[in-house]
Amino acid sequence: MAATIPYEEYTGKEKAAMLLITLGPEKASDIFKYLKDEEIETLTLEIANVATVLPDIKEKVLEEFYQICIAQQYITEGGISYAKQILEKALGEDKAFEIINKLTVSLQVRPFDFIRKDDVSQVINFIQNEHPQTIALVLSYLKPAQAAQIISSLNADKQADVARRIAMMDRTSPDVIKEVESALEKKLSSLMTTDYADVGGVDAIVEILNSVDRATEKNIMENLETDYLELSEEIKKKMFVFEDILTMDNRSIQTVLRQDIDQKELAIALKGSSEEVQEIIFQNLSKRLAAMIKEDMEIMGPVRKSDVEEAQQKIVNIIRRLQETGEIIIARGGGDEIIV
Repeated sequence: MAATIPYEEYTGKEKAAMLLITLGPEKASDIFKYLKDEEIETLTLEIANVATVLPDIKEKVLEEFYQICIAQQYITEGGISYAKQILEKALGEDKAFEIINKLTVSLQVRPFDFIRKDDVSQVINFIQNEHPQTIALVLSYLKPAQAAQIISSLNADKQADVARRIAMMDRTSPDVIKEVESALEKKLSSLMTTDYADVGGVDAIVEILNSVDRATEKNIMENLETDYLELSEEIKKKMFVFEDILTMDNRSIQTVLRQDIDQKELAIALKGSSEEVQEIIFQNLSKRLAAMIKEDMEIMGPVRKSDVEEAQQKIVNIIRRLQETGEIIIARGGGDEIIV
């Protein structure tokens, strides 16, 4: 980054990178624990591109960070309206608007707050007769566990319809959200930005399906496979990821490892996995085979990410097949183990 660039012209990613540099490695590593892999990759690249952070830029990035933290505290204490009033008195109307605007996006201030706080059984009675698109919109804003309970309570036809609508949902205009809330005789309790809100999508329905009971999941997936094959395949790929092996019991892992899995592919899959996954796999292999795979991993050198993902997906496909035939036990939402 050029040192002559005015502070206002730096992007949010650049400011975030400079903030992490200013905070130092220890605090930056603590922050990384709360970020997604892709966010860490992006910030790492930005940090690598920073030659130096001048003292005046450090002060400005720390000041902006401080103001946002204070604003977040005000929102926690009394909501956005309260925070806006306090900030306007302290910083002026324009600066307050700028900070609040950033926070409504970064904090993902979301509508339907009244539903997230209500008892799920009451919500079910309240929402089950609504149009499937309305239900899909509302469920997209709920915690996966709450959404799972609600979608499980719907009749079989509506379950698949709502699941499809959530998966195919992209962006929803704030005006539409306001209309839905008005129709449900509730009002927004937070300030909406004029930006479109990201909601729904395949990841959202995957989280919900990972939390529902097996019968509900099976009904939804069978219906989607019939009418929306490509969508159902995309959902299947994300339903169980390689790292989820950590949720499996030893007997199930051993059953998977007894399948026709190429030793080299297993080594490649483990090369790109966490130490926890590697450890649990090695514990369920013979000492001799574990040693051979470790040796393969050491001598193979760097492995392309696409090769790792392909090898891991093959093993995930085996797990899904064994899951379908009832040969393994998978931990489902709510902490109960269910034979599927």
